[in-house]
Amino acid sequence: MTAPRLSRSTANAGAKAPVRIVHLGLGAFHRAHQAWYTDDVDRGREWGIAAFTGRSPEAARVLAEQDGLYTLIERSDDGDSHKVIESIVETHDGADLEALCRLVAAETTAIITITVTEAAYHVGPDGILDTSTEPVAEDLKLLKDSRHDGGGSVRAASCPVSTMPARLLLGLQARKAASGGPIAVVSCDNLSGNGTVARAAVLGFADEVDGDLADWIRTQVSFVETSIDRITPQTTAEDIAELEQKQGIADHAPVVTEPFSSWVLSGDFPAMRPPWEEAGAIFVDQLQPFEDRKLWLLNGAHSLLAYAGSLRGHATVAQALQDTACAEWMEQFWDEAQQHLIAEGLDVPGYRAALFNRFGNSRIEHRLAQIATDGSSKLRLRAVPVMRAERHAGRSGAASARLISHWIDYLQSGNASRDSADTVIRGILAADVSSRTRSLVQLLDEDLADDAGAVQLIESLRPKFERVT
Repeated sequence: MTAPRLSRSTANAGAKAPVRIVHLGLGAFHRAHQAWYTDDVDRGREWGIAAFTGRSPEAARVLAEQDGLYTLIERSDDGDSHKVIESIVETHDGADLEALCRLVAAETTAIITITVTEAAYHVGPDGILDTSTEPVAEDLKLLKDSRHDGGGSVRAASCPVSTMPARLLLGLQARKAASGGPIAVVSCDNLSGNGTVARAAVLGFADEVDGDLADWIRTQVSFVETSIDRITPQTTAEDIAELEQKQGIADHAPVVTEPFSSWVLSGDFPAMRPPWEEAGAIFVDQLQPFEDRKLWLLNGAHSLLAYAGSLRGHATVAQALQDTACAEWMEQFWDEAQQHLIAEGLDVPGYRAALFNRFGNSRIEHRLAQIATDGSSKLRLRAVPVMRAERHAGRSGAASARLISHWIDYLQSGNASRDSADTVIRGILAADVSSRTRSLVQLLDEDLADDAGAVQLIESLRPKFERVT
């Protein structure tokens, strides 16, 4: 007998909440994080989310067939818990710019949230929109060519831009034209200063296309910075089948996640917001110390386990943590990073203990191969600041140097293609062996590469690992 499909009727869900949040980047993390926080606190059903996909419209189609509903599976060694999430009330193909403009322009819309990828912002290391990349250049041309009547406005229907900042710009232009009032843009992507990056991306387009719109954005749009955290592994066919067997409902879009979640936010919400703090979100004046804690202790440790663990034959974070050597190297890296996490309220010992428990959750298969991608951009934020701070303090920075050395060995073991800078990396690996380490360090940070002692230390920590079975 075929189980009934998940819907508002089969789930006994209430009426949909009105759209007050527009989300860009409909993926598993958003559904395990911001959508979950909103669902948990929105008891009066006043904060509906209209979510737009990124590259593929498939997630929007599947969720639309379920009235936006999906099951959140919280998985731990003690078992699974299930909750149907109701906060997403509309789903759209990201290319549906008419719908995006209509919803962003609506007076009732108060917040735009974003979960895309680091690369999707197209902001360079200098903090400025990189207009030299092909997607940005193409979108700038489309925006400029679509202006009409000398007023600087652009018709969404005649301007099929593809980048997130350009699409967001069209939505904000529509809001300005409709006198929709101030709004908050909340980046929830895993990059440092994500609100500042989002602002730079959008204004980079606006300054090139429409000066009046750029001025309006500077005064009417708040760019909120966040630090986000919740491990969300890929849902498998086995997860879907097991859920149907247990619940008696066919859900084609469940999300698997861990019990832990964290959301730290800093910035203004000029048009109100849900009471996310009731679900554990934290609002602070200075986000950077919390972001550093996450980047170094969580993300840095993940990268270390990914490279060292993969080289030693492990496939998941939990497996790597059971390797005594990997666990020891991680603790040593944490000891270094902790020296530079001194702000009030961070509770670094408690955070470390929570991370150790989370990493050991054997039922969350957080794949090392997934974490190991794009190390050239990740280590720039996760390892380099710790090593530079340690050396500035007169210490060697050996634990963070070991993380970088593991990355280099990982690349030389045939994994260069797992990095967005693979062409540059392949060129370095094909060059004279005597210059490889410095050149790869230079790809991460020019100043660190100019520190001969640091380069020598990284090179000295590069033994060939024996696989542990």
